[in-house]
Amino acid sequence: NFYLNMVKVGEETGKLNEIFLNLAEYLDRQYALTSKTKNALIYPAFVIVTFFVVMGLMFVVVIPKLYAIILDSGQPVPFFTSVIIALSTFFVNYGFFVIVFLVLVGVWIWRLSKTESGKIYLDKTRLSVPYVGDVYKQLYLSRIADNMDTMLSAGVPILRVIDLTSDVVGGHVYQELLKEVADNVKSGMTLSVAFEKYHDEIPAIMVQMIKVGEETGSLGTILKTIATFYKREVDNAVDTLVGLIEPVMIVVLGLGVGILLVSILMPIYNMAGSIS
Repeated sequence: NFYLNMVKVGEETGKLNEIFLNLAEYLDRQYALTSKTKNALIYPAFVIVTFFVVMGLMFVVVIPKLYAIILDSGQPVPFFTSVIIALSTFFVNYGFFVIVFLVLVGVWIWRLSKTESGKIYLDKTRLSVPYVGDVYKQLYLSRIADNMDTMLSAGVPILRVIDLTSDVVGGHVYQELLKEVADNVKSGMTLSVAFEKYHDEIPAIMVQMIKVGEETGSLGTILKTIATFYKREVDNAVDTLVGLIEPVMIVVLGLGVGILLVSILMPIYNMAGSIS
C-alpha cells in the first residue's frame, strides 16, 4: 500500500519520476538501516552457538570419560568437581529431553508469533529487554519518521500517511500506536499532541520537534532530521553492542571451558601426584 499510494500520487501530480527517485532512496536508507543491524549480530550469534556446542560436547563426551578415570582412582572428589559431574550425568541421561523441551519452546514461540496477540506480546517483550529494546525503539522511530517524510514530501494527506506508516513500521506495538494516533488526528488533534500521549514509546524531543515543524510549516524537513538522527543512534548503538558482546562472550567461553577443565583435571593431577 505504501508504494502503491506513492505511485498514485506521482501519477496525479505528474511527478512520477521524482516519486520513483524518492522510493529508490527510501529503499536504500531502509536497507542500510536494517541490514547493518542484522549483519552486525551474526558474529555474536556464532560465538554464542559455539559456546553452547563446546559446553555440550564437554558435558556429554569429555567429562564422562574423565569421571571414569577419577572413580577408578578412588581419590576423594572435590565439591566443584562433584557439581560438574552431576551436571554431566544429568545431560547424558536427560539431554534428549532437554533438546525436545527447547524444540517445543521454539515451536510455541513460532505459533505465538502467528497470532495477533502473540505478536504484540513478543514485541513488548523485545522492547523491554535492556539496551536491545532501546535499539529496536530507535529503529522504529527512524522508520516512522522516514516513512512520514517520504510520503508528506510526495503530497500524501497526513491521515493516509499515518495509516500507511502503521502498515510498514514493523513493530506491532508501534503499529497499534499509530492506528490510535490516526484516530486522534481524525478527531481534530495535531500530530504532536496525538504523539504526546505515548511518552513511553515516543520521546519528548521527537514530540517537540514535530510541534515546531507543524508551527513553522516544515514538518517534512523536521521528520527527515529526526529520521537521520535516529538512524545514526541505531548505528552507534549496534556498534557499541557488538563491540561489547564480542569480548564478553569470548571471556565467558574461556572461563566456562577453563572452569570445567580445572574442576575435572585437578583430581587427575592429584591422582598422578599420589602415584609418584
